[in-house]
Amino acid sequence: MRAQPTPRIRRPIPLEPVHKRQFARDAAEVGRARDFVAAALGGIADAELLADIRLCTSELATNAVRYGPPGRDFLVRVVTLHDTVRVEVHDTGDGCPRTRAPRHDDAHGRGLLVVASLADEWGVAERSGPGKAVWAEFVLR
Repeated sequence: MRAQPTPRIRRPIPLEPVHKRQFARDAAEVGRARDFVAAALGGIADAELLADIRLCTSELATNAVRYGPPGRDFLVRVVTLHDTVRVEVHDTGDGCPRTRAPRHDDAHGRGLLVVASLADEWGVAERSGPGKAVWAEFVLR
């Protein structure tokens, strides 16, 4: 007889599983986006995971500010479902973000490597309008 797997205990999820907010394409907004995501999670992530989520939010929002079209806002969505948190950063810029292999003296090019190393999954999705959504998912522990 095989042993039954122990069920994973799921943390409580907020009643509203989707939070979203527009931010101006400005470097000062990156910190506000990071704080918005932390507030939207309402304490469902432990401190270590929340730090990872905040850092990934910073990287994705920084890319939206750096590479998005001038004069256009970016949108941050936080989706919680069961035991997963998904942070999406939507912008109207062209192109498909990808990880790079920066040299040790390069000033840029490490953001998505950070996201790839901290998130359980990440990717790029099409939007119903122009641009794309870059997302990172984290399993609550």
